[in-house]
Amino acid sequence: MTNARELQAEVERIEQKLKGANLETRLAMQPSVRKIIDRMRCQGMHVPSRFKRLEAALVEDEIEARFDNMPI
Repeated sequence: MTNARELQAEVERIEQKLKGANLETRLAMQPSVRKIIDRMRCQGMHVPSRFKRLEAALVEDEIEARFDNMPI
C-alpha cells in the first residue's frame, strides 16, 4: 500500500509538470491526478485543498475542451 508521503510527492511532481503546461498536457495528466486523489480518499487520508483545486481546474479544462469542439 502506498503511504501518504508517496502519494503527496506524486501529486507534487505532477503539479510541477503542469506549471506552464499546454492544454493537451493538462488534459493528459488529469486522470493521473484523479486516481491519486481517489487513492488518498480511499485510504482515509486528508486531501490538501491545493490538490482539490488542482483537480477542479483540470476538470474545468476538460469540460471547456469538450465544448470547444462542439459544432454550433
